[in-house]
Parts: sequence; C-alpha cells; structure tokens
Amino acid sequence: MENTLWAALVDPNRRAVLDLLAQGELSVNELVERLGLTQPQTSKHLRVLREAGLVRVDQQAQRRIYAVEPAPMAELDEWLAPYRRLWNTSLDRLGAHLDKDLDKEK
Repeated sequence: MENTLWAALVDPNRRAVLDLLAQGELSVNELVERLGLTQPQTSKHLRVLREAGLVRVDQQAQRRIYAVEPAPMAELDEWLAPYRRLWNTSLDRLGAHLDKDLDKEK
C-alpha cells in the first residue's frame, strides 16, 4: 500500500473531509462551512487527498465538486481484513467469557 495514502489519512481534518464526502458530493464552500476551517486550509487538505487518489474533483461551471474515490478505500479495506479478523476473534472470546460470568451469577 502506498505511503501517500497513509500520510493523507493521518490528519484528522482530512479524515473529517472523507467522512463528509462519504455522505455525498460537496463543493469546497460546503466543506468549509461544515468543517469550520478556512477555505485555504480546506483546499490544502483536498489537494493532499486528491494527490493520494482518495478524492476526485469534477468541474461544474465555476464550482468544483468533490467526491470519494472508492478504489483506494477498497485497497485499504483489503489490507485491514486480516487485522479485522484478529479483532473479531478477540472480541468473540471476550463475549464468550462475559457470557460465562453472567451464567455463573445466575
């Protein structure tokens, strides 16, 4: 997996941008309003996300509309899959342990 992807995701503001775009396409001004950042800050985060391939931009007249680019997210999800299985196994064991404790209390 590309380091640019991880570098883009490390910033909480960029993750917030992705969270908003996951709900639907937005213009820069709409993102500025929802994030509470300045226009230059928002544009900088969008540039980093675009360079990492995480978002795409469409020009509509004078507006730029941003959307999530799903392919890198699918790659990230695939990379995380083995770790998710480890977490699920651990959580299943914890659940079984807690169920046993509840049965003992009854």
